[in-house]
Order: sequence, then structure tokens, then C-alpha cells
Amino acid sequence: MTDIVIATHNKGKVHEMQHLLHLEDVKFMTLDEVHLAKLEVDETAPTYEGNAWLKAKTIGDKVRLPTIADDSGIEVENLGWKPGVYSARYAKGSDKDRCIKMLKELEGKENRNARFVCVIVYYDPEKNEKKVFRGEVKGVITESMLGDTGFGYDPIFMPEGHHQTMAQLGGELKNQISHRANAIKLFREWWETRSTS
Repeated sequence: MTDIVIATHNKGKVHEMQHLLHLEDVKFMTLDEVHLAKLEVDETAPTYEGNAWLKAKTIGDKVRLPTIADDSGIEVENLGWKPGVYSARYAKGSDKDRCIKMLKELEGKENRNARFVCVIVYYDPEKNEKKVFRGEVKGVITESMLGDTGFGYDPIFMPEGHHQTMAQLGGELKNQISHRANAIKLFREWWETRSTS
């Protein structure tokens, strides 16, 4: 059994990742479980990979255990593919405040193309091993907030091929098609290949 630490304080992400990462030979641990609940890692890198690496390396080096971290964001074509890595800091306040700001910025705009991007970094401090996995899902920004599940920008993002927002689709379907699910799928495939080799 391998212990892997999930390097995030975001409870929504922890829940999603534990659900999606389910592997028979791995125990996924939260920051609470490794007594790092109060540790904050400043996400100062200009890229998703850079921020995920900062978190994975900082936590991994402290606990001397393999660590997995992600950084994710929403990119909107009409906003110059922003806010990107600054998605969580796009507006002060809550997720709802950030959704409202984005809807206002896109008011009356025809092109509402967007994508969710997630980059996962796995780091094993004992083996000095680093692996990077990227997932994305394309879609559009709706004209109003719809749905009450999920978190972040889920209520205003409608993925390609669907007629509901991420917040309306429900956890089960979202966890099959999301950017995080796509990145985690790549991690799982790599882990299973690595475990059997």
C-alpha cells in the first residue's frame, strides 16, 4: 500500500480527487491527516504546472511522502483566455461573486467559448520523481447561473455536448467529463502501468 498526500485545502477538490483517484494499492491522505492543515503554499507561478509543482514539492518535501497537487482554472476566449491561473483570485469574495463578475464582463458578447483546464503534478521526494498530467474540457459560458452542485465556475459553464451546466449535471456525470477527471485519468493510467511494470 502506498500513501499519497493530496496537497490542497479545497474540500471540494479533495472530495473529487479521492473519488476519482480510487486505486486499490493507494491510500490518499489529506493535509489534515499529515498535520499540515495550517500550511499555506503561495501560488506565485504564472502557469498551472508551476503552481501545482510548488504545492507538490513543498508538501512532499515536508512529509517525505509521494504527493499529488493540482492547479486549475477557467479560460474564456473573449477575455483573452483569462482568468486562467488567476481564476480563484478573479474577484474578491465567494465563488458566486466570481461567477457574477464573469457574467457581467461577457454581457452582450456573442462568443462565449471557454475551457476548464487542470494540471496535476505527482512528486515522489524519495525517488526525486515528477510527472505532469493535463486535462481540459471545452464548453461555453452561460448567460446566467444555473444549478446548485459543484463549486467554482460550475454554475456558468456548459460543457460541449451537454445542455446543462456543470452545476446541473450532478457529481457522477461531472466526474466522468471534467478537466480534473481527464487529468486524473491520465495519472491513473500511468500509475497502473508503473505498478505492473
